[in-house]
Amino acid sequence: MGVLSEIGSFGGLFTLNAAGLSEPVLVSSADGVGTKLKIAFMTGRHNTIGADLVNHCINDILVQGATPLFFLDYLATGRLSPEVAEQIVTGIARACRENGCALIGGETAEMPGFYADGEYDIAGFIVGAVERAKLIDGKSIVPGDVLLGLPSSGLHTNGYSLARKVFFEACGLRLDSFVPELKGTAADILLATHRSYLPSVRPLLDANLIKGMAHITGGGITENLPRVLPEGCAAVIHRASWPVPPLFTLLQQRGSISNDEMFRAFNMGIGLVAVAARAAVDVAIELLERAGEHPVSLGTVIPGDRDISYT
Repeated sequence: MGVLSEIGSFGGLFTLNAAGLSEPVLVSSADGVGTKLKIAFMTGRHNTIGADLVNHCINDILVQGATPLFFLDYLATGRLSPEVAEQIVTGIARACRENGCALIGGETAEMPGFYADGEYDIAGFIVGAVERAKLIDGKSIVPGDVLLGLPSSGLHTNGYSLARKVFFEACGLRLDSFVPELKGTAADILLATHRSYLPSVRPLLDANLIKGMAHITGGGITENLPRVLPEGCAAVIHRASWPVPPLFTLLQQRGSISNDEMFRAFNMGIGLVAVAARAAVDVAIELLERAGEHPVSLGTVIPGDRDISYT
């Protein structure tokens, strides 16, 4: 719905009438999946990477209140493998369909000699829209507001260089090694799909319960949460308020990683943080639970200079 162009056009066409907004603001983002691609190369499994890409981009615009409209992808490789390309694009199309986002185009580039055999890179480009009056920008956040955390589905798409070092060097694991404390193979754990928060967060946006949101990607909570805090506000995070998943405990213990580095390199089990007024928290939690979420109260907003402290 909203797509005006056919496959094969030089440019994709989309009508803004499809957004159904009286004063639409376009929100766009571009991203990749980083060195998670190395795991796909090593396993020969490429059917989840496309979904990682789409969901990451969707979350990036979701935190500003935007609903996705359309998505474009870029795939670059030395020599195109039709089988690999099909797996990637199938994952992209599936995630777009699940999130109600139109896949209107893309580019596949063959560059012999630039990429090693069997390797490639992908990037995603997304455009969404939000009613101007409902734009989420964090400006209304004040001390006393509550931080709600939504669980991640694993590493998502960040911290993979460090995670690979711990898994394959410090732990001596193979891709097919079963990790008892994680109840899965190394490959399955590292390829767990980066989840989309759109279905869970949409009811909160419709009810105007959210003041700000942060997608916890590279830099972790430590670097991403301050991006939505206005001047005069900081945040305190209570580390005991949620059970850190065993994956991150294993990484920290086997890799001898400090707490500070863990909270910067990884999401620590929290993939998205939403800020709500204290009076709205109970309703927000109820809506999230109805959506199948298990939200946790991570901490609060306090007076300060846009920094994060942990207790």
